[in-house]
Amino acid sequence: MMQLDRRKFLRIGGASLAGLAVSGLDLPWLSYKPALATAISEDAWCFGIMADTQWRTGSNAGGEPASCAVAVIDALNQQFIGHQCAFVIQVGDLVDTEAVNGVRSLPTRAEHCQALYDAGIGFFPVRGNHEASATAANELPVLFPQTTGTGAHVFGATNFTSPMEKLQGLSYSFDWENVRCVLVDQFTRKDNTSYNNSTNNNVVDQVDWVDQRLADTGDDRHAFVFAHKNLIGQNHKDVLFGGNLASNAEARDAFLRSLDTNGVRYYFGGHDHMHHRSIVTDSTKQYAVDQIICSSNSYKFYIPKSGDDGRETPVCQELFTLGYYIVTVDGPRVTVDFYSSSHGHDYGDFDLVNPPSSFNFYLRERFGYSLNGNQYLVNRGEAYTSIQGQYQGTSARILSGVNGNSETDYLERRLAKTVNTGWAGSDAVADAASCIFSLWGMVDNLSLYNASLTGLLPAAKESTATDVYTLSLSYDPAKVRPSQLVTGKFALALRDDTKVWHNAVDLNAGGTKKFVYGPWKQGYGLGTYGVDPKTATVWAVIDQEGDFVAKFI
Repeated sequence: MMQLDRRKFLRIGGASLAGLAVSGLDLPWLSYKPALATAISEDAWCFGIMADTQWRTGSNAGGEPASCAVAVIDALNQQFIGHQCAFVIQVGDLVDTEAVNGVRSLPTRAEHCQALYDAGIGFFPVRGNHEASATAANELPVLFPQTTGTGAHVFGATNFTSPMEKLQGLSYSFDWENVRCVLVDQFTRKDNTSYNNSTNNNVVDQVDWVDQRLADTGDDRHAFVFAHKNLIGQNHKDVLFGGNLASNAEARDAFLRSLDTNGVRYYFGGHDHMHHRSIVTDSTKQYAVDQIICSSNSYKFYIPKSGDDGRETPVCQELFTLGYYIVTVDGPRVTVDFYSSSHGHDYGDFDLVNPPSSFNFYLRERFGYSLNGNQYLVNRGEAYTSIQGQYQGTSARILSGVNGNSETDYLERRLAKTVNTGWAGSDAVADAASCIFSLWGMVDNLSLYNASLTGLLPAAKESTATDVYTLSLSYDPAKVRPSQLVTGKFALALRDDTKVWHNAVDLNAGGTKKFVYGPWKQGYGLGTYGVDPKTATVWAVIDQEGDFVAKFI
């Protein structure tokens, strides 16, 4: 009898998931389409990321046990199940305090992984500073033996390794299909020691191990690095390499150089209880990585403080919300979706006593990259016209458009855009006359930070509108008869979230649709599209990003 892959089974039988619920909570988790529905290939898969799940203790605990945000955890579990995740990673601070009234707290966090396990979903944590002791160091691999590659909940993860025995199951890496995940622990080790007698130094002697794990991935594989503390914090200024940015400068530079040269695009951390995305560089500014500080899953939220030492370019920020991340892996392509919900009170820096009575998660940001594409940093006021690429005979180029976004972050720093390109073969679309060209990062920067706002925010999905720009894509003339080019039915097509292809201008947020037989010219308005037989290109003036192809519509 043929065995059916678990993810494919869930896609076929997804309607049966509607029976899942969390008692006492309103969870509209089927109100969105799972991230897998937006992938190009049938072999795509996804995993989830969550952050700090600390909660109060004593009379202010609001019914939450063991200093653990179990209501938020249970809600997120249902989101991850709905998205059909392969596994979930948590970037530290599993609890607020290691023991409550003499009873250890980490077992409660472990108990609330059961819903994931029952759905065949793995859970892989790394420690935070709220479970930083030697006792917790020995306890965590026992409660979560999958971090050592053992036990019943490893599921499809393989190739586990740790840098040394006293960090076994604390700092570790594992593979899942074409992805390597590297999780870095920086706290007191199992034998109650620290490198050079200080936890501030505890990543220094792991840099070579991280480099070895990243160098061993190969050109056709993805690698992501996770830790609790950040490369550059927003509220907290204690970071991965010590108490401040000047700590262990040589090791920090070597770490960033390793991530950059080994093709790591994303470093995920927690600690700051906010969604913040930026580009972080080493001291020479020659090497960089995209840093994602993960949204709060706790009772508390933080406000950014200045002090990036000129090594950070902010991209997006959302404060005072509860959120999670879905990473969709589609061959060489990766897409990250950030979902968030109101904390249940008027928007602002509100410390919760009781968990929200309901969660309404909205897609707030989508970003991504492809191993066969490029990344471009486009600052405010700069043109997009440097963005271009070629793949298997297809050429793409942005002909016009300027980053006109005026958003800033909380510290009033201008937000840059990181525009990424990627490709998929023409066989992915039945009647394609070109390869598929993908764009991420054209959408106006997410910037939700103004505490003077009122209401239960976020209250909607973030807009997908981009600056107005012109995209040109070449096509294979052998696949189109000349008489078909004048009809306006052969055009630059854009795929929606249901995998349906449309004339790209039909998905614009504004403009007037108009067909031109001939080349693009400066001054054409939003909604104008055309085909140029002399250059064998289709083009369109659009205000959306996504996956594009030349085809009949």
